[in-house]
Amino acid sequence: MKKNLMFVVAFLMLPVAIFANSYTINLGIVTTPNSFHYKAAKKFKDIVESTSNGDIKVDIHHSNSVGNETSILQQLQLNALQMGVITAGPIDKFVPSIKAIEFPFIFDSFAKADKILDGKIGQNILKNFDRANLVGYHFLENGFRNITNSKKPIHSAADVKGLKIRVMNSQLQIDIWKDIGANPTPMPWPIYTQLSQHVIDGQENPLAVIDQYKLYEVQKYLTLTRHVYSALVFVGSKEFYKSLPQKYKDLLFKAAKNASIYERKLNRDKATFFLNDLKKQGMIIDEHPDLASFKAKVKPLEKQFNGVAKKYLDEILAQ
Repeated sequence: MKKNLMFVVAFLMLPVAIFANSYTINLGIVTTPNSFHYKAAKKFKDIVESTSNGDIKVDIHHSNSVGNETSILQQLQLNALQMGVITAGPIDKFVPSIKAIEFPFIFDSFAKADKILDGKIGQNILKNFDRANLVGYHFLENGFRNITNSKKPIHSAADVKGLKIRVMNSQLQIDIWKDIGANPTPMPWPIYTQLSQHVIDGQENPLAVIDQYKLYEVQKYLTLTRHVYSALVFVGSKEFYKSLPQKYKDLLFKAAKNASIYERKLNRDKATFFLNDLKKQGMIIDEHPDLASFKAKVKPLEKQFNGVAKKYLDEILAQ
């Protein structure tokens, strides 16, 4: 009798062990393990794996190993990847409303960016990812973008004329630099080789990226234009998300939020360090360019906005 009882107990426990659900999240980023993208992804991994007691495993694929950011987004739509940390620029082909936060000079501080992106406007934009068969979890950041080049100092918009500048694969970013007077060239990351071979004259990125990728070795001039606040987004596969129990859906949102806040603080705490290091590395830096000349050039872009992107842009400008 005792043996039969033990068998029944063991049998009843078997389905829990055999059929317990486990999940793997393949998370793609284009940057190296030194980057803030990776640090955010690693924080997300640590939170998810520990909180789920190992039921969810997160594998981080870095350094462009699963393709550029546009390719990662396409793979998320197909559930070939389950998560990504993606720059806002390339997302606009999938979620047009995100163009509103990529408009130049609308954020003059980190506090303003946080207010918008963590508030109603940002959350509504994240909800729009659903229409592209994606999930928008939370905003984190690259930081404010600045222009570098190998040819000459840039103080005003007039100095940019004719320079071949690498931009993200985003029509808005192409239009921004056309209006300023550059020859914008969309190109996936990384671009060190193209800069060293003078295929392009310059590029624009936050200080952390310029320093971590050692662009000071191939770019002599840096101008602190802070022309665009470059957001990142924790993006997910909608198909994968829908397959999860509600407790794990909630967990992914919470983990993405906590990892985003963690990454933003890391980035901001290091901003002065990166600027000082770029000076130390010998870059010639214009810390007080003629921003009015840049703003005047891009102001007409507002007229090109329409639909929900214009709605959000107008709301941000009214803040």
